Parts: sequence; C-alpha cells; structure tokens
Amino acid sequence: MSDLVPHTGGVASVPADDDNRYKAVQAKLSKLGAAMDDAVLELEALRRDMKANAARTLTVAGDIEHADLDPLFVVATNEVSVALGGAAIEVKNLNDTAEEVVGLTHQAKRTHSKLYGALDDIRSNRRAKTPRPGFFNR
Repeated sequence: MSDLVPHTGGVASVPADDDNRYKAVQAKLSKLGAAMDDAVLELEALRRDMKANAARTLTVAGDIEHADLDPLFVVATNEVSVALGGAAIEVKNLNDTAEEVVGLTHQAKRTHSKLYGALDDIRSNRRAKTPRPGFFNR
C-alpha cells in the first residue's frame, strides 16, 4: 500500500467568478501569484527528493548485486532509479514553467494596475455614482 497522501495545505485556489472590478482582479492576480510561488517551492523540493531517491535506489541496486541476489531484482531496482531520475527531470521542466507563470502573473498585475489603477482611483473617490464599464456600449 502507498504512503502517499493528498496535499491539502498551501494557498487556496483562485475562484473563477464574474467579479471584474479593479480591486477584485488585483486580488485574484495576487492570490494566483502567491499560489504559483508556493507551487514553485514545492516542485523544487519534490525534484530534490526525487533526485536523492534515484541516487539512493541506484546504491541499493549495487548493494543487491553485491549480495548475489537474483539479477532480476538488480535490473528492476535500476529501472526504478532511471524512472525516478527521468521523473525528476520532468518535475524540473514543470518547475520552470511554474516560474514562468509566476513572472507572467506579476507582469499582468503590474500592467493591469498601470492601465486601470488611475481610473479606479478616480471612480472610487467620487461621491456620485458613475456608470459601470460597458454601460455606454449598449
């Protein structure tokens, strides 16, 4: 039986809703950036662990061979080592992609702020209600 358990910690997922107000979008982008930052850290830890397990499994394969056990076990253990090494490489690729998403998320947040921050300040500080975006497009 496996010792694997689902990971439930970390930042909660960002809900998809139709709230497109400036501050709501900024909050969603912040939450996404934080979740992806956490994912990058967890993926790096996973990669290190997988790499260490691959090395350890290779050592165990050598120990099995020196103990003159059935060569079938040596081959199987070597295959596990190679599989772990390959999986570690793929986790590294996934980690690189997650880092790219983090950068793009922060860039999107800055761009959104640059484009709509001043407009939100104006609309937020008015006493009178103003039409919502898209009102005049009818």
